[in-house]
Amino acid sequence: MHTRQLFLQHLAPTSPSPLMLEIDRAEGMYLYDTQGKAYLDLIAGISVSNLGHRHPRVIAAIQHQLDRYLHTLVYGEYVLDPQVQLAKLLSDQLPDPLESVYFVNSGTEATEGAMKLAKRSTGRAEIVACKRAYHGSTQGAASLMWPTDFTQAYHPLLPGIHHIEFNCERCLEKITEKTAAVIVETVQAEWGVRKPTRNYLQKLRARCTEVGALLILDEIQVGFGRTGSLFAFEQYDIVPDILLLAKAMGGGMPIGAFVASRELMQVLSHDPILGHITTFGGHPVCCAAALANLQTLLDTPYIAEVKAKEALFHELLQHPKILELRSAGLLMALDLGSFDAVMHTIRHCLERGLISDWFLFNTESVRIAPPLIISEEEIRWACGVILESLA
Repeated sequence: MHTRQLFLQHLAPTSPSPLMLEIDRAEGMYLYDTQGKAYLDLIAGISVSNLGHRHPRVIAAIQHQLDRYLHTLVYGEYVLDPQVQLAKLLSDQLPDPLESVYFVNSGTEATEGAMKLAKRSTGRAEIVACKRAYHGSTQGAASLMWPTDFTQAYHPLLPGIHHIEFNCERCLEKITEKTAAVIVETVQAEWGVRKPTRNYLQKLRARCTEVGALLILDEIQVGFGRTGSLFAFEQYDIVPDILLLAKAMGGGMPIGAFVASRELMQVLSHDPILGHITTFGGHPVCCAAALANLQTLLDTPYIAEVKAKEALFHELLQHPKILELRSAGLLMALDLGSFDAVMHTIRHCLERGLISDWFLFNTESVRIAPPLIISEEEIRWACGVILESLA
């Protein structure tokens, strides 16, 4: 049978109409199908490939680790150099007291671990999350989701979850002495790129401190340079109690983490022991890739160039049918006003060899989130294709 037929017959579906691009290889900014057609990746695998596909330093680190060892034992038992070096370099980039890293396999798992850590350390059961935020699809992470379009079929989920509006200062009163943690995206991604207004995050930080609740910042989608700083929260003069990372962390390999103070993380090690455990979290090959990815981001000008590239998108994407272009660095939402217009644009772009997408909680906007390595020439070409679709 043809590979596409086997795909439909044997891979569990996630939607009635998958894109069905048959990918043969990838390099830099581009994916190539089995016919040799090139596609410029304007979404970086949903904010994963910040250094593009198969960055040479990442590939070299993977190959080097393959010759040493793969899986050894569950996370946290053996001293493994790739884990240690990555945790140290990551901690060096973070403010105090974020110094203890728990490696997992994905953003969802980072969310799950942080929720357990918050409940265990505070002795409280309630968690506050923002409406139209996305923190993952496992049952705990999915409990944080509102509206319930994607979760209603799986109810009941976790009890004790309360929702507030992002950027609503009056809503902060719902954070009380019963709250174990507040989990919030530094920039709301799946609502179509909504940045915090004024000093909202500072007031949220103050409220959490006041009532003894932990502040969990989800930077799964905006971390590792996407917004123009290594971590988005650096731009808002706050420090979370727990930081969630994944997606762009591994340079294309699956890895995530939740980061907290050493004192806070200690509670997972006793009463009971093995309070949180993972078999493959911190896999040596993934950690080696993530270490090379982070070193490359620190050694190159890609993050420093984000703001100029963001400005170029704003300069070029001018059209009467564009209602708004919201952005946080190279995470952008092109508001076209309707799902039909979005799907027309996505289809046209795909035909022309440009990959774009939409958002879970905003079907009226086109997602733009290219690898940070995108050139000015590639930005101009991509914007030209988008404007073609609007014409």
